[in-house]
Amino acid sequence: MLLRKTTSTSSSVLTGDKIPNGRSHLENKPPNIILVITDQQRFDTIAALGFPYMETPNLDRLVNEGVSFTNCFVPAPSCAPARASLFTGYYPHNTKIFKNGDSWQRTWVSKLSDAGYHTVNIGKMHTTPFDSDKTGFNERFVVENKDRFLQGAEFLDEWDKALMAHGLDKPGRTKYRTRKDYRNSLGAFLWDLPEHLHSDMFVGDMAIRWIDRYPANNPFFLQIGFPGPHPPYDPIPRWANRYKDVDLDIAHVSTQDLESQPPPFGFMRTHNVEVDHDSIVHQLDPTDSQRQQQREYYLANVSMIDEKMGQIMQALEQRGHLDNSVVIFTSDHGDCLTDHGHSQKWTMYDTVTRVPVIAWSPTNRFLRGATIDDLYSWIDLGPTILELAGIDSPKGFDAISALPAMKGEKTQGRKYVFSEHIRENMMGLDTDFMTMVRDRKWKLVHFAGESFGQLFDLEADPDENINLWNEPDYQVAKHSMLETLREWLISSNARANDWGSDWR
Repeated sequence: MLLRKTTSTSSSVLTGDKIPNGRSHLENKPPNIILVITDQQRFDTIAALGFPYMETPNLDRLVNEGVSFTNCFVPAPSCAPARASLFTGYYPHNTKIFKNGDSWQRTWVSKLSDAGYHTVNIGKMHTTPFDSDKTGFNERFVVENKDRFLQGAEFLDEWDKALMAHGLDKPGRTKYRTRKDYRNSLGAFLWDLPEHLHSDMFVGDMAIRWIDRYPANNPFFLQIGFPGPHPPYDPIPRWANRYKDVDLDIAHVSTQDLESQPPPFGFMRTHNVEVDHDSIVHQLDPTDSQRQQQREYYLANVSMIDEKMGQIMQALEQRGHLDNSVVIFTSDHGDCLTDHGHSQKWTMYDTVTRVPVIAWSPTNRFLRGATIDDLYSWIDLGPTILELAGIDSPKGFDAISALPAMKGEKTQGRKYVFSEHIRENMMGLDTDFMTMVRDRKWKLVHFAGESFGQLFDLEADPDENINLWNEPDYQVAKHSMLETLREWLISSNARANDWGSDWR
């Protein structure tokens, strides 16, 4: 479908078909809401959003028939902090959930349950404890990270139990370390067990079975958490073969880029070579073939999830749920995949902080074939979902609803988006806290108590290769963004003084 740009001074929206006149008979009924969250999926992994090297026909359908947000940014560049912020409506500095393993259980899902929704989690939520019964879900079928080596290693999730029932050991660091090519593979390994036992296939099939068994009596909120394409990058062979030798236009890593990065990033690059996180041994200077294979396997993981998305949509339709459903597809953060010389997440580059967000419904709830390029935060999905369900958001939320934009109303989104991250082990001893502020032109990355940082002119340097932090001609822009960051922190802390007290 060809997209046309609307003329509006208050919003940048590319729209396809407008919402037809008249109301569907289903619009007065609370919709089923299916929230699909992948783990570590970059924004440039869906063909219909302008990345033709991808094979994603089912996600393409959602794009072409729904609303896509092309500038949505996560509140933290790692799993648990980002997810906790999404499911609470507050940034990490208010939730105090800064890293994987920090205890979090409270979510706005309880408000859906209190309003009569049947609430279900299938797959990854990444709460701590993993299987908490205090999250507001009526049912939970937990599947966590593919490779749990330290935190949570002893926990048996639904996928672990299925593998054990088949007499199989789950692939992970212990197994992969025995391979001769382990240190040279950048975490890319073919799946060599039965196809249906792959984590993403398993979670998708669990969701389909649940849909097949649920009666169409009460509305449901179904959160499906796919473990992929998070590493290890482990596609089944038939999908890995589809990406073999595809031209992926992988970005060159320049010496200028590496030399201008803050010291904690240099520490992290070395650390990730010495310590294998998630079955990845990073390389400081990987070959083109190493980078190509890693990218091929990662993208094949995405296409596997796309395949399951098509089957999930088919199950919803066959069971009679689809006509009154909203499907939202997104991811908790991206992955550098050796871009900028880095492994995985933990930085503030767009390849990590910018994620796909697609909302789809067959009714007249919102625009069809629309692309919204205004800035939004990932936490804004919370009040959007609550508004779809006819529920008021809690007072003091740092999040805003994106539903008006989805309906084609004149909105501005956000002027700035923010992300933050605590030190953890991989960032070393050079900094305690990292915060990002970004608008359409500038991105600033601040390191607490330090003289170094990052500043990018995104209009002149969209790939974020030229750090202007110390350049004399850009000090006015730097201090303006620092002032924006300071004012945001003050107002956010004041707004969330007693966060979540009105939930329960």
